[in-house]
Amino acid sequence: MKIPAAPPDFNRLLRAITTGNTESLERLLALRMQPDPAGHYYHWDILRHLKIPSDVLNHDEWWFAVKLARRALYRDIPHTDKNNRLFVYGEPDVVRRLLHKIDIHTDGELETAEQVANPKTRNSYLINSLIEESITSSQLEGAATTRKIAKEMLRLKRKPRDRSEQMILNNYHAMEFVKEISQEDLSPDLIYELHRILTGETLDKPDTAGKLRISDDIYIGDDRDGTILHVPPRAKELPGRINSLCKFANATDQTSVFHPVLRAIVLHFLLAYDHPFEDGNGRTARALFYWSMLKQGYRTMEFISISRILKTAPAKYTKAYLYTETDDNDVTYFIIHQLAVIEKAIADLMDYLKRKSNEIKTMEHLIQLSPKLQELLNYRQIALLNRALKKPESLFFVESHRGAHDVTYDTARTDLLKLVELGFLEKSRIGRAFSFKAVQNLRQKFEAA
Repeated sequence: MKIPAAPPDFNRLLRAITTGNTESLERLLALRMQPDPAGHYYHWDILRHLKIPSDVLNHDEWWFAVKLARRALYRDIPHTDKNNRLFVYGEPDVVRRLLHKIDIHTDGELETAEQVANPKTRNSYLINSLIEESITSSQLEGAATTRKIAKEMLRLKRKPRDRSEQMILNNYHAMEFVKEISQEDLSPDLIYELHRILTGETLDKPDTAGKLRISDDIYIGDDRDGTILHVPPRAKELPGRINSLCKFANATDQTSVFHPVLRAIVLHFLLAYDHPFEDGNGRTARALFYWSMLKQGYRTMEFISISRILKTAPAKYTKAYLYTETDDNDVTYFIIHQLAVIEKAIADLMDYLKRKSNEIKTMEHLIQLSPKLQELLNYRQIALLNRALKKPESLFFVESHRGAHDVTYDTARTDLLKLVELGFLEKSRIGRAFSFKAVQNLRQKFEAA
């Protein structure tokens, strides 16, 4: 990956524009340039190739006018880079617009969605989201296994067969841990424990799990061409930097007011920038994002998977970091990228919930034709039969049904055996376990009922 071109130095541009006369500066100030022209927070690497607005003479002057507007919005983030310079961020229109959309979705649409609000189905959808985030977050870091195999492992509670499956299982346990500690203040020990859970039995050096790196011989690079993209702070600085992260994450005083979503995103960025561990930094950073969102009251965020969206365009994720590091530590680039990711993840979840709702309603309509079935089938059995209608080749197990709905083994077993008794499923043995699959004429069975 090519590192973005660094913008022209602002002070040098200022001197060049004001040398000899002030007419150029006065003209540029009169433009009242927005920090996000046409709704885009362009980095210099992109802006320098765009068509110049008619009121600006050249790209340097255009950048100067945009940068001047951004600097007026900058607020300090109480954490420094490796050269002891503060990170900054701004809230241009594009940020405020995305924050507003996210707040509307999380406080309204998503909070009141039937499957999320209904305690009977809430656990099922929550488990699905935990599984999705566990798989895709691990795949972002190199885990090589299919979603089908990974979901089977998690639902059946099968032991991992290789390192990739172990990474996914670790991620699942880490997300459960994040939920457990979501009301606790962040501390170095909690970060170390989270990292230990995420990386257990997956590291080349097992004893480094849950421990800060001690080496400075580490960097983030592009495996394809060997480009060094980021050299993190020195190891000796890490204990102090971790304390700084925790202080930022826990701050509640009026001098450090951050919108909750921005605080979570910035925490994500800072952990990844510091790269305090030999491996697993990306997974830890994303897990901390979830901790921060839950801690600050955004409980419905546990139903979305940001890693699934990031996985579709990993280069944009990387560039969001690089844009910040090459342009005066302006974390706004990363903030905008993550806000767009969250918005997309919420929209995808809403579409998914709508599809599932329609599917369940179709199944329920069939069941409503038989008062007897209404009395006999619960929502878990209806969900299973809906899947069986969609994918007749699917196999169901007591453990997978139990894991999908967070119920006891006996409850899951009773559900499946009842469906066999009703003639909707047939039972067979695979190894030491019983499997269940739909009978060949399942839909006709319903219609007959």
